[in-house]
Amino acid sequence: MKIDKDTQGKIQELQVLEQNFQQILLQKQAFQLELNETNSALSELGKSNEIYKIVGNIMLKTEKQDVEKELKEKSEILALRLKSLEKQESIFKDKTEKLREEVVKSVKSSEN
Repeated sequence: MKIDKDTQGKIQELQVLEQNFQQILLQKQAFQLELNETNSALSELGKSNEIYKIVGNIMLKTEKQDVEKELKEKSEILALRLKSLEKQESIFKDKTEKLREEVVKSVKSSEN
């Protein structure tokens, strides 16, 4: 079975798309983990009166409302990044599926 150059190009493009898709999934997973940690820290913050923050190699006593504000901002930014990655994931998924269908059709037609 011989595959034409156009189909070979589509197969290579499909492989690149799948690699990019995997990278997006890894980034999404990392952001989800960081968001979970941030939200966990926010919930723990409500249980404590004395708050300490690690800056470099030093632990400093910090105002609760400052840390709370910082964590909420971080949480919002992470949520926005996740939304962006989810949109990219959807786009890559659609492109990958369409290209995969084209490749399958081309391979099937070259078999005949």
